Amino acid sequence: MNETILKIEGMSCNHCKMSVEKALKGVPGVTDVQVDLAEKQAVVTGSADLAVMSKAVADAGFKVVD
Repeated sequence: MNETILKIEGMSCNHCKMSVEKALKGVPGVTDVQVDLAEKQAVVTGSADLAVMSKAVADAGFKVVD
């Protein structure tokens, strides 16, 4: 399994964290998501495309940054 770390801007509370987790879990190919609010990142396990994951995060109201 591939593991991808996404840096995410805009998360400020547990609700934000849950929204990002839900959005990423809905992406085909994602098998697990661990969002760390303090580190402002998500560790995604699976074979999903980065562009698709970034769009899912954007659609949830957040932004993936480099």
